[in-house]
Amino acid sequence: MKATQPNPPTPGQFALRSVAFEAFGPTIVNSIGHGAVLPVLALHAGDLGAGVELAALIVALLGVGQLVTSLPAGALVARIGERRMLVGCGLVDVVAMLIAWQAPSTTLLALAVLLSGATWTGFMLARQGFLIEAVPPTHRARAMSTLGASHRVGLFIGPLIGAGVIHLWGIPAVFVLAAATSLIAAVMASMMRDLGHESRQEQRAEGHASVRKVLLAHRRTLLTLGVAVIVIGASRSVRGTLLPLWSDHIGLNGTETSLIFAVAAAVDIVFFVPGGWLMDKRGRAIVAVPVVLAVAIGAILLPLATNELAVLGVAVLIAAGNGLGSGIVMTIGADTAPVLGRSQFLGGWRLCGDIGNTGGPLVISAVAAFAPLAAASVTFGVLALVGAAWVGFWTRRLDADRASSG
Repeated sequence: MKATQPNPPTPGQFALRSVAFEAFGPTIVNSIGHGAVLPVLALHAGDLGAGVELAALIVALLGVGQLVTSLPAGALVARIGERRMLVGCGLVDVVAMLIAWQAPSTTLLALAVLLSGATWTGFMLARQGFLIEAVPPTHRARAMSTLGASHRVGLFIGPLIGAGVIHLWGIPAVFVLAAATSLIAAVMASMMRDLGHESRQEQRAEGHASVRKVLLAHRRTLLTLGVAVIVIGASRSVRGTLLPLWSDHIGLNGTETSLIFAVAAAVDIVFFVPGGWLMDKRGRAIVAVPVVLAVAIGAILLPLATNELAVLGVAVLIAAGNGLGSGIVMTIGADTAPVLGRSQFLGGWRLCGDIGNTGGPLVISAVAAFAPLAAASVTFGVLALVGAAWVGFWTRRLDADRASSG
């Protein structure tokens, strides 16, 4: 049976607000819970008896859960669809957060965190698949950019609400908050349309392709643009490692560092609007390159930042590039995904991003183990400059291919 292309609304009929509740509402709500948990997860682990190393490992398990379930999640979405995946992930996350709330040991907390990370991968894959079906290609980047920004908004609001919850009921109560937001997100997702029903019927008729078969069929894309995504992911991830370490290195306290991150988060959110518009109107390369380039320049300049204002300047530079590229990874994934085997492909695409997210901090840690932090920062900056060239080359090729086929 021949695959049929999805039929989203035509550009003249489409308005982004028409998918706002279905696409962005559950993401904001779910991200609020995650945003409330993230700042205090290590503290909760410490209260259960974890030392610094074990607490850091438990926090890292969120990323590990995402990494190891990217491919299985893609295969599962292909079989059950986006709506069921969203509802299921929300309900499983409710269980994970309630386990974390009542965990009597670090072992059980670690399992809950790993499970929660796994649900987030499924959640984002399903959201991305829904937008591919619901949004015309002319508005795709703005939709994906808004999806990325909705995640950031939730992560920004979450700690503010979480601070009030902790003040009233203590740290464990934030896990109850996260369970509640996951439940609300699942209920919201249950009301969305099931737009992928026809394509799933076709896949059943053809026989569901294995993840391995789909990824092998598209290995050139994964070895070119997929590597570009790894570079983007690595660049984005280091700010959460490098900036706090440098702030501590020059003697800034926790309050000063938190304020720097708050300002940077606000800048990040503001830049998603022009970023999405530029991607739709001027191509993907125009925002993909600044994401990596901003980090490269910031990492090279960071050793010169010897006070709070200077560190803030570097943080804002990196945040502006990151915000401009909000949704870039999901957009390129949507551009390159096949019709049949789309979810399996997106699982592999998500894996590329997760490898970058995990690998960036590991590079910093590896260099810092043998050299001063300043040297680690400059080394990563130079590597990011090389990565920016790779990202620029292959995203420009993608833009040319899209222009010739459009």
